[in-house]
Formats: sequence, C-alpha cells, structure tokens
Amino acid sequence: MVESIARVKHIRVTPTKARRVVNMIRGKQAMEALAILKFAPQGASEPVYKLVASAMANAKVKADASNSYLDEQDLFVSSAYVDEGTTLKRFQPRAQGRAFQILKRTSHITIVLATPDETADATGAAQPKKAGKK
Repeated sequence: MVESIARVKHIRVTPTKARRVVNMIRGKQAMEALAILKFAPQGASEPVYKLVASAMANAKVKADASNSYLDEQDLFVSSAYVDEGTTLKRFQPRAQGRAFQILKRTSHITIVLATPDETADATGAAQPKKAGKK
C-alpha cells in the first residue's frame, strides 16, 4: 500500500471556501478528482488541483524509491482536510477618522492519496470508502 501526502500552507483562500472544494473530491479516485477540479468554477479549485497533482507525483516517487509498481488509476483520495491558517489583519479607512478591520484569512490544505490495501478480504473491503455525511 502506497500512501502519499501533499500539503500547502498559508494559501490565501478562506477555509470555508476551500472546504467546499475539498468536500467534492474526498473519497474519489485521484484521476477523477483532477477532472472534477479542472472544471470546477470555484477559485480554490486551482490550488487544490495542483495539490492533488503534487500528491500523485509524491506517490510515484515513493513507489520508485521502494521498487514497487504503482498504477495511477489505483490512487484515491483517502483523506483531505482544510485547517485555518494565520489571519492577516488589515484596516480600511472610513469616515470621520475611523477605521474598519478587514480579516484576510488563510488556509492549510492537506491531501492524502493511497492505494487500496491488497491484504483485505475478497468482500470488497479493499475499495476506498465513500465519504458521506453522518
């Protein structure tokens, strides 16, 4: 089983908007996730696309280092999450000498790709689990 991780920190996308994009690809096959992200209209889909592509490259390098075969079709998004990063605080001038605070939020995005476990039984437990709402 090959597992690869890719992270991006301090990306200038609000965590809420990034979570909308990450929720679309969680549990999907990596190639399918790239196709979804390529045509997603959200602004956060571009950095997440690059992150999934980076995780796929990391998996390939990891498999080459361990002298094992890796088919990119086998990779799936085993976990993907967005954490809140630092918040940049800016001020906008307003009337009568006042100032309004503007919070520019950042995100830490983590994508984990894995291959199905070959040691699982024949009942289909080796397939990736679909992420669903509880």
